[in-house]
Amino acid sequence: MNLGRAITLCRKQRRLTQAELAKRAGVSVSYLSLLERNERKDPALSTVQKLAEALKVPTGILFFLAADDAELAGLSEELKEKLSFAALTMLNEPVEPTLI
Repeated sequence: MNLGRAITLCRKQRRLTQAELAKRAGVSVSYLSLLERNERKDPALSTVQKLAEALKVPTGILFFLAADDAELAGLSEELKEKLSFAALTMLNEPVEPTLI
């Protein structure tokens, strides 16, 4: 699982800086940076949920984007394609900016 890759992908797709995402999620920029570089591999579920909320992405989609091929081995190719399409569609939808 590469949660850092998924967070970075979503953050960049949402055109957020690390500082903006960190502020929205209530985490420090340095902690977010560690997560994105996969130097902290065990964040609390509540932290992942805060990041997903700040990114306007369901937590399950964030975990799906973080999954390695071996972790998705039990899913059919059709289901993986559908989930990938749904995730990419969601990330491409415009998000209204929030005031913090």
